[in-house]
Amino acid sequence: MTNKLEGKTNSAPPMNRHMRPPKPPKVKNMKATLSRIWGYMENQKMLFFAVVSFVIMSSVMTLIGPYVLGKAVDLLIEDFNQSVLWKMLALLVGIYIVQAVAEWFQNFWMIQIAQNTVYSMRKKLFGHLQLLPIAFFQKQQHGNLMSRLTNDMENVSRTLNSSIIQVATSVITLTGTLIIMLLLSPLLTVLTLTIVPAMFFGLKWITNRTGVYFKKQQSDLGEMNSFIEETLSGHKMIKIYSKEKQVIENFHHKNEALRESGYWAQTYSGFIPKLMNMLNNVSFTIIVGVGGVLALRDIISIGVIVTFTTYSRQFTRPLNDLANQFNTILSAVAGAERVFAIMDEEKEQGSPKEKHVSNLKGEVIFKNVSFSYDEGQNTLRNVHFHVEPGKTVALVGPTGAGKTTVISLLSRFYDPTEGEIRLDGQKLTEISRESLRNQIGIVLQDSVLFHATVMENIRYGKLEATDDEVIQAAKAANAHDFITKLPKGYETILHSDGHGISHGQRQLLSIARAMVAEPSLLILDEATSSIDTITEIKINEALATLMDGRTSFVIAHRLNTIQKADLILVLQKGQIIEQGGHEELLAQNGFYADLFHTQRRKKDASP
Repeated sequence: MTNKLEGKTNSAPPMNRHMRPPKPPKVKNMKATLSRIWGYMENQKMLFFAVVSFVIMSSVMTLIGPYVLGKAVDLLIEDFNQSVLWKMLALLVGIYIVQAVAEWFQNFWMIQIAQNTVYSMRKKLFGHLQLLPIAFFQKQQHGNLMSRLTNDMENVSRTLNSSIIQVATSVITLTGTLIIMLLLSPLLTVLTLTIVPAMFFGLKWITNRTGVYFKKQQSDLGEMNSFIEETLSGHKMIKIYSKEKQVIENFHHKNEALRESGYWAQTYSGFIPKLMNMLNNVSFTIIVGVGGVLALRDIISIGVIVTFTTYSRQFTRPLNDLANQFNTILSAVAGAERVFAIMDEEKEQGSPKEKHVSNLKGEVIFKNVSFSYDEGQNTLRNVHFHVEPGKTVALVGPTGAGKTTVISLLSRFYDPTEGEIRLDGQKLTEISRESLRNQIGIVLQDSVLFHATVMENIRYGKLEATDDEVIQAAKAANAHDFITKLPKGYETILHSDGHGISHGQRQLLSIARAMVAEPSLLILDEATSSIDTITEIKINEALATLMDGRTSFVIAHRLNTIQKADLILVLQKGQIIEQGGHEELLAQNGFYADLFHTQRRKKDASP
């Protein structure tokens, strides 16, 4: 198994929860991130303002309720009157009904706003991912990207569903409660406010720690998702090399890291309600004690004490809610930052000089081309060759020689670091990537299938192809016979990993996909490597028909498959060390000849 799977099994395990927690990275820019989220909500301004209106209405009802209750208590104490009691009860019922209706509408509409917002964000993120260069995906873990599309987005969605309403309600309630309390009794209000400094410093201490740990929790979750995705896709290799113990141990470390970050995030955030409950009880005790003394001296009424005890809880509860929502918002901001970090990645860049091309003839010129994936380490060095239209070029050489890099440059997955590539006399960098790739057919050694029908998988080469064209392409690729034997023929749904059909059959479908595309340029990367000898003969006949009249680039390790190539390029350490036809290269008695004779001896020696 690769080091990536065994990954750092000897590294120090995460600390025990009773030890001092590590310092994870902080949220970078909350204001900018919240501003960007608001940008996705702007097209729903009217609905958002309606939500705000109902939030104000429900908050006002929340403020009126305790005041009416206090007045009712005073009236009943002064002069018990059953009709007054019923009127007060009816008024309270009306207030709470209006409050309930307002809350229902605000929640209903806010959910709609949240889902529409996250829908737009998810749509843009997925669309942006499709426009990013190949180099980006080679540096990213797939599970981490999946985590940003799913977990982080869902985190933002949950926060928008509840937090905006909760924050607005808390601010309005807090402000209104403070005003009414001052009007009822400035003295009791001041006494109630004595708990605010303790509340402020306590919350500050807690929230300074929760945000960074929520972000680390999201990061650790992405790491674990990547590892799980990697091990599930590579489970055969894990078993072949008996690396189950190492993989389990590595998963244990990642799982432990996630447990640690989740433990600290939840532990710190869990302090908030406990702190609030304690301060609420202190405030309640102060109000009842001092209020009782004031009532005995006829400075305030019993109703004011009843009202004040309710308002004191309404005063601290919004602070509690704001603190809790701050934690939730911090977690969502951490997720949103990870999402926006992908959106900020540079897309595949075109230039104003790029042109749309069609009906390419296929003349290819590499002129002193050098290329480096990493600065200072050239993968290709001074590569120069010329291919006439309709000719077949074979790329030969050891692993890491640069064969795939040549194909990647021709497909404009990358552009040369030095030199230039010309196609039909035009600079490749002046041809739009879309029009170029629309005219390239590729059959890879590891075929890629999608979770769709056989018909749809073949039609992926040309979406407008008719059913008859798909079937003809399948017949030409010798795939028709095995397709018709599938449970539902061309309508059989395939799994993305091709489960249910052999590797050779998957390659046949890939060849059929290339055939239906009718490309101007053809790229074959060991297209027949996993096909039995009899099928290989048939496929080579089909490929000969497909390659006829088309410029074709063939990456081959088995040299017997490329003897008829018009030009064979032998690469070693990023340079072309030999080029020519098969017989010409044999006559040179160089690297190619040694490689060919070695393969031939091995074939003759095999049973």
